[in-house]
Amino acid sequence: MSIEEFVELTQQQIKSYPLALKALWFDYHDDWHKSHKLIDTRSDRDCAWVHAYLHRKEGDLSNARYWYRRSGKPESKLSLTKYLEGRKPLASDMGLARTRFSDCAFDWLYIPLF
Repeated sequence: MSIEEFVELTQQQIKSYPLALKALWFDYHDDWHKSHKLIDTRSDRDCAWVHAYLHRKEGDLSNARYWYRRSGKPESKLSLTKYLEGRKPLASDMGLARTRFSDCAFDWLYIPLF
């Protein structure tokens, strides 16, 4: 599945996807608050990484740093403008065909957060 196919999924279709992917889908579709609400009480690493991204996007860098630590991923050092340049948060080709949705491993989901 390409990034284009992923973002074209309907809200009904996205229901069966892992929570972190659902949150990214909502953010991609300009619903930051819904995205944040989905992951706000979750503590797994994938949701923490998305949580860090959302707070970074919001401009709350101290909160973003907390969630980067929780995710085990390094904090992005790029300017927000630079890493969002020309793309939505999901960016690039997701390579969804080469993985299982059930493990929500972000090694196949490119989010330029580091």
